[in-house]
Amino acid sequence: MTSTRGTGLLRRVTLKNRIGDRNIWLIYAAILLLGLAYGISLALVGLYLDAKRYTKSDIGTLAVWFALGIVLLSLPMDGLIRRFSARVTLIGSLLGYAAAVAAFPLMPGFVSIAGVRFLDGAFSVGIWVSCETILLSRANKDNKAFVTSLYSMAMAVGYVLGPLVARGIVAVSEMPVAFYTSGVIAASAGLMVIMLLDGDLPETHAPESAESGAPSTVAAAAQSVMLRIKTSCFATFAYGYFQAAVVLFLPLYLVQEKGIDADKTILIPAFFAGGMLLFTNIAGRVGDRIGHLPLMRVLGIVGGAMVLGFVFIDQFAVMCGAVFVAGATLASISPLSLALQGVVTKPHEYSRANAIYNTFYAAGMLLGPAISSRIFERYGGVPMLYHLAAVWLGFIAFTVVYRRDDPRVRRIARERQVGLAQ
Repeated sequence: MTSTRGTGLLRRVTLKNRIGDRNIWLIYAAILLLGLAYGISLALVGLYLDAKRYTKSDIGTLAVWFALGIVLLSLPMDGLIRRFSARVTLIGSLLGYAAAVAAFPLMPGFVSIAGVRFLDGAFSVGIWVSCETILLSRANKDNKAFVTSLYSMAMAVGYVLGPLVARGIVAVSEMPVAFYTSGVIAASAGLMVIMLLDGDLPETHAPESAESGAPSTVAAAAQSVMLRIKTSCFATFAYGYFQAAVVLFLPLYLVQEKGIDADKTILIPAFFAGGMLLFTNIAGRVGDRIGHLPLMRVLGIVGGAMVLGFVFIDQFAVMCGAVFVAGATLASISPLSLALQGVVTKPHEYSRANAIYNTFYAAGMLLGPAISSRIFERYGGVPMLYHLAAVWLGFIAFTVVYRRDDPRVRRIARERQVGLAQ
């Protein structure tokens, strides 16, 4: 009994020592609440639009409007954070998202829904860039994947609980109530940040000599950052492409081509997030030790195989297992890619790197539903799954070509060369 207590205390002390900054824990709490809000709304958005008799192309187009909000606001977020701070940008984005998601079921037609989805994406990217900038600036250099993995886990907890809450709300009330609930939860996260989060660290602001305000200088700085984080950008593009398409169309594929009851498909995002929740921190620890990029490649191979598995699986229980493994692998790539860019950029470049990074994520979200919906509508669900697996195959090939973009991989290569020379 004493030994068990001692072990638990040691783990808590170790975790506290690794992350001593309370602001990091506050970001985790805020993102957990946001994940819960996301989980509730994402579990129902496709089904809600389908119930309103929108076509698959309409649903895909509305998802494009969401991604367009991310695309158009990603790069400006760097300027907003530099001007107003990550803290202020985070507060405004959380409250804005709360208003957008609560307004979604009140919109009377396609155009108004598209507008709300656009705002949803715009405020979402503000949250992501702000949170990631705060986390990377406050995490140690050798601890970034560990910190970002816990960030993803906090989001995953919300994603796991969100569909369960959504299912409960739908069982006793109507779908719009779930979206209102999501808005209240997001607003509570914003209020918590207002009351408790400290201001930004000075290191996150560019020194005066680092760059002038000239457009050519800013563009050159952005290009330099993008070249250093290109593997992270491809990773987040592939994940955004896959995630946006799967959330919308995997439930419909299971209902229409596999004969699964619609109410069961509400739980699919929970299994995906559950795999992410249980494995992401392990992946972060391993990535900090052996290199982020090599591990991302392995996870892409396993996750891509799970995507192909849906073509051949017919039992719902096995499908849930495949979704769980896909979440454990593909979702774990996201915090690893974020940690990798935190290692190859400087603190005053974090907001710019995160803005570029999220632009690629949004590009994936923009293209994924648009292309997937047309493939699904014209050729069916199986070709749609094949093309999603092809996206991950492209990412795997990219990580092989640019394997030296990971500083740890370069260091290991140099040590091997020195060993051979001796």
